[in-house]
Amino acid sequence: MPTVTKRRPYAARVPREVRREQLLDAAIAIIDRDGYGGVSIDAIAREVGVTRPVVYGVFDGLGPLLSALLDRQESRALGQLEDAFAEASGAGSLEEIVVGTATRMVEAVTSDPQTWRPILLAPHGTPGPVRDRIDGDREAIRRRIAELAELGVPGTADVELLSHAVVAVLEHFGRLLLEDPDRFSADRLVAGVRAVLTLVEPPAPRE
Repeated sequence: MPTVTKRRPYAARVPREVRREQLLDAAIAIIDRDGYGGVSIDAIAREVGVTRPVVYGVFDGLGPLLSALLDRQESRALGQLEDAFAEASGAGSLEEIVVGTATRMVEAVTSDPQTWRPILLAPHGTPGPVRDRIDGDREAIRRRIAELAELGVPGTADVELLSHAVVAVLEHFGRLLLEDPDRFSADRLVAGVRAVLTLVEPPAPRE
């Protein structure tokens, strides 16, 4: 009997922008699951169910693809944080500002773990440029928190130190939420932020 050669399933033609998002989604899924060491053109093609030429038809190589992915994920993360800051900025006291921001951030991490896991739990083998961008974003977030804190603390407070403390707490609590969500619920973490805040918030001046 003649040998029957099985053909690879045909990948339906889709608009370039749709394919681009599919490839980026596949790349972040691989990084989330296997770390940066597991991501390659072959791995991305297999994840989507297409051939290598389909990937190269959208991106010139792995470097440009990862660069586009980093841009997209950074934009998503910062957009979620800015939404949190915008909602919290209307609050009055420092506690309301920080707890409001923490609540929105916990919601963002819970609803979009694939965006936040590579940021808060940077896997082994994370490239230097990625870590550099994460560090730069962290500093931008700290400065934004300092701006908000100035609206709700006395003029004698060390806002810079306070903003560093808030970022450290939020990052650590975000990692707990990602690593053990059953143990560290959103409500528990927000209550923890409130408790920590009482330790770092300066006492009210005596009359």
